[in-house]
Amino acid sequence: MPPVAPRSGDAIFASVERVNAELFTLTYGAIVRQLLTDLEEVEEVNKQLDQMGYNIGIRLIDEFLAKSNVSRCVDFKETAEVIAKVGFKMFLGVTATVTNWDAEGTTCSLVLEDNPLVDFVELPDTCQGLYYCNVLSGVIRGALEMVSMKTEVTWIRDMLRGDDAFEMQVKLVKQVPEEYPYKDDE
Repeated sequence: MPPVAPRSGDAIFASVERVNAELFTLTYGAIVRQLLTDLEEVEEVNKQLDQMGYNIGIRLIDEFLAKSNVSRCVDFKETAEVIAKVGFKMFLGVTATVTNWDAEGTTCSLVLEDNPLVDFVELPDTCQGLYYCNVLSGVIRGALEMVSMKTEVTWIRDMLRGDDAFEMQVKLVKQVPEEYPYKDDE
């Protein structure tokens, strides 16, 4: 039997079960609002959103790998492209652009022109330090950690703060070698 070809983000997005976009957006907004009420400090809310995203990412990678038929990426550049073109499309219905690579190929930016999480959102002056979509940086960090890539993800630009796009910087800190729990008998 021939190997199964990887599926594009569009094909996966068309075949997965989805929730209503407005329901998703408003539910996420309610979560952020409740965190602001409970934690009071914007920086604590940013940390909590990142941690929530991390917890989602370490589970979401299983679904991504099962449904996308993506084979092992050869390097971090290919991984970033798969996240931008397949991952974002599969789970959010949008694609990102990968730009601003450093010379070593360990740092890049993922730029989103459209972000469904921010529909209907305006940040009040009291929340100017809030990274409203910080859950996305946590998701990327958690998912990549599950495939042996320790990363740092930070927001560079945010349309809710008046920028022209949403931009996350993804930095590969360390490629963790895979460890197998059992040794083969020789």
